[in-house]
Amino acid sequence: MTAQAKASPRLRMNLNFHESLEDKCHRFLNAVEPGAGIHIHHHPTKEESFILLRGKVRLTTYNDEGTIIEDIILDPLQGRYGVNIGKNVWHTIEALESSVIFECKEGPFVPHEEEGVLKV
Repeated sequence: MTAQAKASPRLRMNLNFHESLEDKCHRFLNAVEPGAGIHIHHHPTKEESFILLRGKVRLTTYNDEGTIIEDIILDPLQGRYGVNIGKNVWHTIEALESSVIFECKEGPFVPHEEEGVLKV
């Protein structure tokens, strides 16, 4: 997955454990490389959990006005493995090094563009 993420124009690659985008629970690995563009987004009706398996990422959350609420580094070597993001919380992840994240959230899939993108 990491090799595929490095070769991808998006610099990330998913490996889904759920069978369909319509499934009620989405579980997947997300390989993310530095420079991957993950826009600030939110899920109005869904919580999302991240568990960092390898690497180091910055997770930033924002309020509706675009002010940073929390800016943390997930790094297993420092004992920071994961986070749960509540419903309707604006957030983004930045890979600080080649990373693999286990993600889990409620389905079905709704593209971020339909859920809204915060302009900061």
